[in-house]
Amino acid sequence: MSQRIPQAMAEKFAAVTALTDAFCEHALNDEYRQLIHRLVGTLARKRPSPLLRGTEKVWAAAAVHAVGRINFLDDPAQTPHCRPSAIFQFFGVAESTGQNKSREIREMLKMGSLSPDWTLPSRLARNPLVWMLNIDGVLVDIRHAPIELQRLAFAKGLIPFIPAEQMEPTA
Repeated sequence: MSQRIPQAMAEKFAAVTALTDAFCEHALNDEYRQLIHRLVGTLARKRPSPLLRGTEKVWAAAAVHAVGRINFLDDPAQTPHCRPSAIFQFFGVAESTGQNKSREIREMLKMGSLSPDWTLPSRLARNPLVWMLNIDGVLVDIRHAPIELQRLAFAKGLIPFIPAEQMEPTA
């Protein structure tokens, strides 16, 4: 996945993502790596970029924690699974510093629980917020709507795929 990173931020982006890549290789997977890269790229493109303040290891720890928090990384039932303290320990960052920076990222990017934009692709189908659409003032779970409405929502970019076509039994 290629991102457009401002030239002035390319070195900072590379430094932060080198650290997050090492953590993903150690404890997570490529799906997390890609989503964390997207988050760091988003921060690099902000004007002025918040990455200019603070150290790479703090930003790396906070980026991993922010994405992990949205995807319930600390839930032992999840695979992969990782406790926040292990994230901060890996990066050599105080837990309070990492938590504060992670909260700053989540507030800056409006990342709430189950944020569809920051959900791992493999978990989108199970994220109820992905499928809730406002249709004529009524909140509707598009998974239960007729396929024509699902196709229209997909065509408008409101949902990542057409649920009825994904759930059809294969012959």
